[in-house]
Amino acid sequence: MKIKTSLNYSPNFDLKKRKKKQIKFLIFHYTGMKSERATINRLTRVQPGVSSHYLIKRNGEIIVMVPELYTAWHAGVSEWQKKKLLNKNSIGIEISNPGHQIGYKNFSKKQITSLIKLSKYLIKKYNIKKNYILGHSDIAPDRKLDPGEKFPWEFLYKNKIGIWHNLSKKKLILFRKKKVSALESSFFMKNLKKLGYPSKSKIFKNQLKFNKLLIKAFQRRFRPKMINGKIDQECLLIINKLANII
Repeated sequence: MKIKTSLNYSPNFDLKKRKKKQIKFLIFHYTGMKSERATINRLTRVQPGVSSHYLIKRNGEIIVMVPELYTAWHAGVSEWQKKKLLNKNSIGIEISNPGHQIGYKNFSKKQITSLIKLSKYLIKKYNIKKNYILGHSDIAPDRKLDPGEKFPWEFLYKNKIGIWHNLSKKKLILFRKKKVSALESSFFMKNLKKLGYPSKSKIFKNQLKFNKLLIKAFQRRFRPKMINGKIDQECLLIINKLANII
């Protein structure tokens, strides 16, 4: 598959080349910057020392920032299915969007078209598992919100990228806000861990506070219509479905 790209290399990567078989994860981010010029400037400066392999602009243009076989600095402190510090095992894709703190907006159709093409190419090239296609908030729920609730995970799933619960929306909404028992809450948290979410925070010692952030991260990904950090019967149905997929 040929994908049209431009080059704007970042100096922020590990000098040691990695092997193709080390690449197991695909991580999506939003840029969280006011402008694309500011984004590119930040990703190509030595400080603050961040980068990604690809950047997708609003017009759909794909910029290569770090060659795939080098480790880009995009994931930071991260974890999925007990695998930690995922930079060394992942490819990071930044998608231009101001983000929650500046003016979060829908991703453009051209961006998503380019993302689908690029993701399919990478999935095939590195044989990336569907449950290893993640958002930054999945792998770092105690400090990240991106790519956020406006990111079209369901649409990507329909294009064979990532996982989704595929449950009836009419059925699900009937269970929204319906309370769960303590046992069901415990079961939900166990299934979050089974899915891959980290069970402990490097930042928060208060486990209840971290659990709420975990639930919000799950909701942003799989129940974006309501993000309140509370487990309800709808969330329970979704996690049960997902736990049987992986």
